[in-house]
Amino acid sequence: MAVTSKRETYLESILKMGYTRRDFMKFATYMAAYMGLENSAVGQIAHALEKTPRLPVIWEHYQECTCCSESFIRSDHPIVADIILDKISLDYTETLMAAAGEQAEAAKHETMKKYHGEYILCVEGSIPLGDDGNYCCIAGKTAIQQFKEAAEGAKAIIAWGSCASNGCVQSAKPNPTDATPIHKLVSDKPLIRVPGCPPIGEVMAGVIVHVVAFGRLPELDGAKRPKAFYAKRVHDSCYRRAYYDAGLFVESFDDENAKKGYCLYKVGCKGPMTYNACGTIKWNNGVSYPIQSGHGCFGCSEDNFWDNGPIYERLTAIPGFGIEHTADSIGKAVTGAVAVGVAAHAVASTIKNKLKKSEN
Repeated sequence: MAVTSKRETYLESILKMGYTRRDFMKFATYMAAYMGLENSAVGQIAHALEKTPRLPVIWEHYQECTCCSESFIRSDHPIVADIILDKISLDYTETLMAAAGEQAEAAKHETMKKYHGEYILCVEGSIPLGDDGNYCCIAGKTAIQQFKEAAEGAKAIIAWGSCASNGCVQSAKPNPTDATPIHKLVSDKPLIRVPGCPPIGEVMAGVIVHVVAFGRLPELDGAKRPKAFYAKRVHDSCYRRAYYDAGLFVESFDDENAKKGYCLYKVGCKGPMTYNACGTIKWNNGVSYPIQSGHGCFGCSEDNFWDNGPIYERLTAIPGFGIEHTADSIGKAVTGAVAVGVAAHAVASTIKNKLKKSEN
């Protein structure tokens, strides 16, 4: 995939692909909404995509299963796959580029040289440091050698998915390959973590569109995650939250409570400790997400989620709610509070009626 001397703008690429300007504006509106921006930002996004040359991108793959790429190209908006992925000038990606072998490596090095300090380095997968890095070799070099070489001239680095963001299953105990997340290997470059196994395709697209439209990374939290997508817990936006507050829980996946759609906390749902946009953006064209499909949240966007206890056992503590017995007693407390409220209301009503009678 050769690097061209003049890069098209995003709008030029979109029109060339057969989309209309109306499609283009719909896409800009769509992205602004997903990023949680005001309506006034739609024009800024559209203007940037109209005037900005396509962003040079190198997309590296290390220890991973490619689910991040799969999620990205299956976004429910066609322009995400056709333009943001295909037309950002994806100069190198082992999974999607047509070139292979020496030709592929030549394309990457040409981009690294020609656009030194300008390209974005996207990383999918953790990097093994064990056995001198020999667990993952590409083109005769270890993953850590490849990464350092590509990171040196990058404008910014995006760590896609939990493998690159926190090590994921490869770093689970005993971590035989010494799998290491990206942020522990580089400190002199702007870096954003987009965790999830995989992350939602629209979240990935939103990050890239933000970089293109505003010329900088989106606002990040203390863990270097974009606040637009990781500011709230899955628990906070879960439609089953009311059942949690009422103390109504699924005790096993085949009981009557499961059929009624009660809270999945007791069968291992990690929603109370997981920060992600699954409950609002959802998956499969916005149709559903694990909890809506009857399965608890794995907590896949949190650090060390593979080692955070058995998947189908409840958490030992919930941030903001104290130790786990609270979940068992909260329903009783709520029921008791309701009963007290009903009794108080009955007493007040009786007194009120007696006063009315005395006045008459």
